[in-house]
Amino acid sequence: MIGLSNPIARPADRAARVPLGRAMPSRIASVVLLVLSLPLWIVAAAVVWLSVGRPLFFRQTRSGLGTRPFVICKFRTMHERRDADGALLPDALRETSATRLMRAIRIDELPQLLSIATGDMAFIGPRPLLPATVAEFGELGRIRSTVRPGLSGWAQVNGNTRLTNNEKLALDLWYVRNRSLWLDLQILVLTVLVALLGEHVDRRHVDHALKAMPAGTVRS
Repeated sequence: MIGLSNPIARPADRAARVPLGRAMPSRIASVVLLVLSLPLWIVAAAVVWLSVGRPLFFRQTRSGLGTRPFVICKFRTMHERRDADGALLPDALRETSATRLMRAIRIDELPQLLSIATGDMAFIGPRPLLPATVAEFGELGRIRSTVRPGLSGWAQVNGNTRLTNNEKLALDLWYVRNRSLWLDLQILVLTVLVALLGEHVDRRHVDHALKAMPAGTVRS
């Protein structure tokens, strides 16, 4: 069955000791994809310009390999509209139908190919989180950060926004312990299916990851 292997098959510290050269194929592939995807960039930029205006990109500092901070970039998909008290409106009220579609099929993530090209990210790995969020995880956050953050990950293909923080963390930690080329290929295929069919919680994988999770929890 997909992903249901030994939860302690790969010690986290060993997983972190990956030769730098192993990242080179991903960096080369990201540059190739950057060139091939230029027409999509133009379409996405036009959609953002017409839907939510400038700036076209959303930038934010995230936690990377070894908790080292880096700046992530996405196409902006939300207005900056606020309520009478000055607080931002809920996400659903700041999206448009066009930008909602962009997010559903992951077109807004295209600029992260730049982060893969520079070595800050990989194609597959735990999604990059805010440094404060990773710090809240304590030791589990350190373990989670022993691999490069990814464009897509085990949590994203097993429920993503439908999961609690604790479930996402359990899936990320399971990936760190069990990552392999075969698992990464499965996640790539599942990422395409999620983009086409929508998010679906695979309770089998979630429960398995929760059982394998080291001691420690976070807020749901």
